[in-house]
Amino acid sequence: MPLRHGSPALVVALGFAAIVFDGYDLIVFGSVVPALLEHPGWDLTAAQVGAIGSYALIGMLVGAISSGWLTDLFGRRRLFVGCLAWFSVMMIGVALAPNPELLGVFRFLAGLGFGGIAPTAIALVVESVPASRKNLWNAVMLAGFPVGGVLAAVLAVAMLEPYGFRVLFLIGALPLVTLVPLALWLLPESPQFRRARSSLRGIPLGPLTYFAVANFAGFLLVFGLNTWLPQLMRLAGYDLGSALGFLLVLNLGAVAGGLAGSALADRWGGRWVATGLFVVAAVSLALVALPMPVVLVYLVVAVAGAATIGNQIVVYGYVATHFPAEHRATALGVTSGIGRLGAAIGPVLGGLLVGAGLTVNVGVFAAVALLGALASALAVRREPAEVTRFPAGSLSRAA
Repeated sequence: MPLRHGSPALVVALGFAAIVFDGYDLIVFGSVVPALLEHPGWDLTAAQVGAIGSYALIGMLVGAISSGWLTDLFGRRRLFVGCLAWFSVMMIGVALAPNPELLGVFRFLAGLGFGGIAPTAIALVVESVPASRKNLWNAVMLAGFPVGGVLAAVLAVAMLEPYGFRVLFLIGALPLVTLVPLALWLLPESPQFRRARSSLRGIPLGPLTYFAVANFAGFLLVFGLNTWLPQLMRLAGYDLGSALGFLLVLNLGAVAGGLAGSALADRWGGRWVATGLFVVAAVSLALVALPMPVVLVYLVVAVAGAATIGNQIVVYGYVATHFPAEHRATALGVTSGIGRLGAAIGPVLGGLLVGAGLTVNVGVFAAVALLGALASALAVRREPAEVTRFPAGSLSRAA
């Protein structure tokens, strides 16, 4: 399918690029945790670093809920560009923060923009591609999140020791001079956008609650693991390079898991795919703590990435295809916003438990995965009112 002005492929491509930076800016924090703990003059403890990591996630809670409603009210395009520009500017503040207090403030402010990107980008994509491939193309776009995580891990390995954490944070501001101008020029408004006042009225609260719990579990796993996996693997005896390598493998597994899981969701529905992946996450996380050859450890971490970060992509797609267009972004914002409580708790929980060792940490994370499985199983799927069935085919037919 050609990448022409206003085409579905262009919407997916711009959304993908934005999510890459969204994922990078969030996950790079986990990559620089060892440097923050050792930064001269700051004297930060593990619990304090975990708290700073959570400030952006608290901001994301506020940003997701408010931007979801505003997206349904004012349009997907305006909020997408606005959130992208906002978090880029705030990342400059993060990079230049002279003390831990301002670092936390700018992380919170950046989180307001981070939280708004996903609901708006998801709404744009699922309303621009064929109905029979909504989950898959949404997953292609959301695969940018673990790709951003891979980028964060690779750049941290190459740049953290010689250049320090500030340069890694500053890279997160690049969308301001790259993606924002492109989106203003090329990004179309959603063809299904309805300029109508949106609220929770008319949204079934039962599924909304279950989706919020599933998001809570998913986000806790995503951010808890991405923040503390390198440090946990260092405590298990691996050097810094190897520990960051596990973070890379975790996010590579997430890309494969998100794409494969979403393709299955298009065929069989998101409910049981999400449930099954949460169960796989619990098993794989339990296995990480067992003594085994290093090759098997890498394999188990990759599976864990597929079933945690990758599964979050599946859950996002399930929420997006469950609700009609007039409430889609609001529902995405509310469920992901409440879910961000899990994202905020994950780094703090990991920081509090890091002294207890790898076994206790992965045991707690495995229990959270089982909670996500239960919530996903209880969420009953309803076909959106506006869905029109397309024959199986590629995006090129809709271009």
